Amino acid sequence: MVLWLVAIAAVEIAGISARAADFDPEGLTRPYGELGNLLLAPAARWDSVWFLSIAHDGYSDAARTAFFPLYPLLARGVVGGLLLSFAASLIGLAALHRLGQIELGEPAARAAVWLIACFPASFFLTAVYSEGLFLALSVGALLAARRERWVWAAVFGCLAAATRSAGIVLLVPLVMVWWTQRPRRGRDAAWLALVPLGLAAYCAGLAIAGLDGLAPFHAQDVWFRSFAGPFAGAWDGAVAAFDGARQLLSGSRTPVYFARAGGDPYINAAHNLELFAALVAAVPALIGVWRRLPPAYGAYVVVALALPLSWPVEPQPLMSLPRFELALFPLFLWLGWWAVRGRRRLLVLCGLMFALQALAVSEFATWHWFA
Repeated sequence: MVLWLVAIAAVEIAGISARAADFDPEGLTRPYGELGNLLLAPAARWDSVWFLSIAHDGYSDAARTAFFPLYPLLARGVVGGLLLSFAASLIGLAALHRLGQIELGEPAARAAVWLIACFPASFFLTAVYSEGLFLALSVGALLAARRERWVWAAVFGCLAAATRSAGIVLLVPLVMVWWTQRPRRGRDAAWLALVPLGLAAYCAGLAIAGLDGLAPFHAQDVWFRSFAGPFAGAWDGAVAAFDGARQLLSGSRTPVYFARAGGDPYINAAHNLELFAALVAAVPALIGVWRRLPPAYGAYVVVALALPLSWPVEPQPLMSLPRFELALFPLFLWLGWWAVRGRRRLLVLCGLMFALQALAVSEFATWHWFA
């Protein structure tokens, strides 16, 4: 509620970007009149347009195929997407709490929920984006696997693979959890073959509709992502951050643009620094995950990060990294464990991240690019 009010106040005080109509020419994010659109400002911006256009018209071009079908299929509109995101996020946080109890105990589990809720990109959980749904399904899959409920683990993994491209990599931690169970039953592993079917069903649906069944794999080119080598985006992000720092220190205000469907939003040098800071902040948490949690969790973070870090965007190699990190719930499990082991760590971390989230949601609501 606090974040929602902050975002609405930002729109009232600063207004929205003059470029907003360029990115939503059909007005899909503003169908409810002046007051209704203001109240929904923190929920429907940027990629929301793509999810809503798919919900209304299906897949009509290659750019849309980068957005997987389960979320728009379930949403079918701004209010429907908002309710779906809220419900899925609550379920995801509840599942994260239960998983944290199993792995790290109650105090760490509670702290992990607070930390992921305060994370600077967490407003995406309740926006018309697929983050909340993907969090619920991915955490649900690992929770079901830890409880040895393999049918549910496979079903949740399959649905996650139909929600986001990263869903397919859930197969890695699920197989690793299965490998550690005693006795190790082949029929349980067989259920995990359902996970890739989420992606396969999406590709088959496109082909049946007369489109390119492999379009989701080619869509990265449309969005200016290209394979640069395993984790090469980390180095590219460091170089971009260094160049950004040099530009800021020199006092240069030369704008940097990157192409995006519908327009060319301004990206200043500071944004590359922010994105690189998000990557650097994830490193100690990833090390902590490997040291404190079962190996399946660390493996999941590594293979999930491999996707954005191996297919960077030029000239903003780490674009959307905070939003990708939001789905990496093992990082928050470890951070919760670490936070409760020191006096006031949790309070300081939550306060800092919540303040950053307030700034981020204000940018988002006023149609300025974040993540």
